[in-house]
Amino acid sequence: MKKIIVIGSPGAGKSTFARKLREKTGIPLYYLDMLWHKPDRTNVSQEEFDAGLDSILCQDEWIIDGNYLRTLERRLKACDTVFFLDYPLEVCLSGAASRIGKKREDMPWVEEEFDEEFRQWIIDFPRDQLPFIDKKLEQYRSKREIILFKSRQEAEYYLKNEEV
Repeated sequence: MKKIIVIGSPGAGKSTFARKLREKTGIPLYYLDMLWHKPDRTNVSQEEFDAGLDSILCQDEWIIDGNYLRTLERRLKACDTVFFLDYPLEVCLSGAASRIGKKREDMPWVEEEFDEEFRQWIIDFPRDQLPFIDKKLEQYRSKREIILFKSRQEAEYYLKNEEV
């Protein structure tokens, strides 16, 4: 396990899981949100984002945290392991709400409110994004190690008990 992606709904705890995995393995961690978002709350161009992602993917080892479905196929082709945090909607909404007002290493600004558009995006995640993720993971199931967690407790148990 040297090239890892961590995916799941916003608020699931991908960044927290990825940080704990980094602590356990020593593998460098990269956040797609930090590639995409600028501190002034604007975004880089798709070309700049892709160039940043390419510079990560060509390295010998990495953990990449984030969904960004447009680039999921590229990351699946490059990785050897996928951690998919497939948690209930209520857990994800609560997770996203709990980080409001907190400085985070995975985001270039502090979220000051639970933006309604972002909240709706989380609510729509099972309908709008999950089918695509499931389809892509099925395509790679025989080629990659795919580890699915249905709860934070399962993820914590894995981090505490598995040789990584």
